[in-house]
Amino acid sequence: MNLHKFFLENPRAALAFSGGTDSAYLLWAAKEAGAQVQPYFIKSEFQPAFELEDARRLCGQLGIELKIINLRQLGCPEIASNPPERCYHCKRRLFTALLKAAAGDGYSLVIDGTNASDSAGDRPGMRAIRELGVRSPLREAGITKAQVRELSARAGLFTWSKPSYACLATRIATGTPIREEDLKKVEHGEAALAALGYRNFRLRLRDWGALLQFDADQLADAEANLESIRVLLGDGFGEIRIDPVGRKGD
Repeated sequence: MNLHKFFLENPRAALAFSGGTDSAYLLWAAKEAGAQVQPYFIKSEFQPAFELEDARRLCGQLGIELKIINLRQLGCPEIASNPPERCYHCKRRLFTALLKAAAGDGYSLVIDGTNASDSAGDRPGMRAIRELGVRSPLREAGITKAQVRELSARAGLFTWSKPSYACLATRIATGTPIREEDLKKVEHGEAALAALGYRNFRLRLRDWGALLQFDADQLADAEANLESIRVLLGDGFGEIRIDPVGRKGD
């Protein structure tokens, strides 16, 4: 099935909209196909401010209303305790809230931006989505991440080159309880690094301080400027180290 055919067969749907590359292109494609797709942004402690800003900007450019659902994830013990299955509980809670809001607005179908490059395997978050009956049109159409970027660039979407971004909770080691103050610390630290021009990096909290992970093309520059980075981040992180291997995964 191609994407256009999907929206011809499913002309009304609610979209889990993060403001990222995949869901942005999916929203554009739905509009191009003439489908009525309502984007919903789930605002929780796990999303940095720039994600909502990007979501609003993209919807503004497309002339589509963005609906925001406020959800406190740290109120759920299965999430706040940060067990290995945290992502499952988080996605389950998030999409349950979205399904309820969508049903209230008259939408029986909920879709998300999972693409064909995302390995399903036994990933907890994707398992939760499958259980709830959420569909992933990009994945069904066999559209990969690289293709999403290429198609987004052709469409003139500013999100075409936006780095992939995992939620702030991934910066906390599994088994370490998640505290809102730690999430804010990570958000502010990563915003400072982004202001220096770094992309595709992560700031991960550890017992001893912060571990910075950069992509290979920016690793040498970060290592050469480590002292400046330490001064920029300040004393609130404890010891600051750079992972010599570089960033992998989320």
